[in-house]
Amino acid sequence: MTVGTADSRARAAHLGPERRRPQVLDAALAIANERGVAAVTIGAVAERLAVTRPVVYSCFGDRVELLRALLDREQGLLVGEAIAVLPRNRADADEAVFVEGFQALLESVAGRLDAWRLMMSSDPDPAVAEHFSDGRAVIAEHFAKLLRPTLKHWGTTDVERKLPVLVEQFMSACEGAVRTLLHGDHDWTPSTLGAFIGAGVYRAFRNA
Repeated sequence: MTVGTADSRARAAHLGPERRRPQVLDAALAIANERGVAAVTIGAVAERLAVTRPVVYSCFGDRVELLRALLDREQGLLVGEAIAVLPRNRADADEAVFVEGFQALLESVAGRLDAWRLMMSSDPDPAVAEHFSDGRAVIAEHFAKLLRPTLKHWGTTDVERKLPVLVEQFMSACEGAVRTLLHGDHDWTPSTLGAFIGAGVYRAFRNA
């Protein structure tokens, strides 16, 4: 062990668990995105932070507790951001409302790419899939409450029958937009992609 590494480990040991936990979770998130959730272990996190395993264990009792804390944190942040950009108090929502909503969602995605990649992995760990499903259900419930008065304002017929289908279409559109942005092999921006998807969703819903 080099003197520099020994010094950094010694300094880390003095931080205290409360101050260190966010660093541990950030390290776990980085490992999960680089090598997959299965690679997130106490040892891997300790190595990433240049600390001993007991330092990480002082924050989380085991790998399961660490992963649960990571997923809880990321899910809470992402669900909060997604709900925050849903249009509110606009029963008379027009195309601009949908466009601005999708643009705001994708801007939030661009600001937390690692977290969204973790939660929307194409081959998710079972624990990740469960958290993603829970978060999706929360967002869908909020959107249903917002969409119902809009459909009634538009004069949409058979609202209660169509609402679950439209909510599922909305969620699928959101997920597709997010995955497109995450892939990176394109020239879409949050603004242009949000405008394209938002306008399409509005037209589909308006004529439902």
